[in-house]
Amino acid sequence: MRKRGYIVICAMLMLLNACGIYSFTGGSISAGMKTVSVALFENNAPLVVPILSQSFTEALKDRIRTQTSLSFLRTNGDADFQGRITDYNIQPVAIQGDQQVSAGLNRLTITVQVKYTNTIEPDKSFEQSFTRFRDFSTQGNAFASQEQALIKDINAQLTEDIYNRAFANW
Repeated sequence: MRKRGYIVICAMLMLLNACGIYSFTGGSISAGMKTVSVALFENNAPLVVPILSQSFTEALKDRIRTQTSLSFLRTNGDADFQGRITDYNIQPVAIQGDQQVSAGLNRLTITVQVKYTNTIEPDKSFEQSFTRFRDFSTQGNAFASQEQALIKDINAQLTEDIYNRAFANW
């Protein structure tokens, strides 16, 4: 009896997944969507970090690759992502002062402007800015030694936000 119930539940989940009502990845990709394209996100921020454009673009591709079964095209995918990095800045968020005043905690902020085009369901297309930040301390560590890890963390947050907006309707 227990085995029969398990089989029925599995069959229902497969049916719901096939109908596009439920997705095992947590997303709701438009029925009929088979391809995706992600253009290189140019870095137009006032403070330019040479690796940021490529690392963000690859992070977005990796997010889509691991969360969907969509095939990648260079251009004109059923889902198309384009955009640019519009801000990369470092600001102090906590000041400390013993002998001299200095930043005890800094914040790295990255903003990307994204244009998402859904050719299957055009009403799900959007153009939006996404911003994320990470706080860090430079005490004992130079920023340069932390920068790669900070960018990787922020890229993960940004790509999750973009993925959720495009495919999970959040």
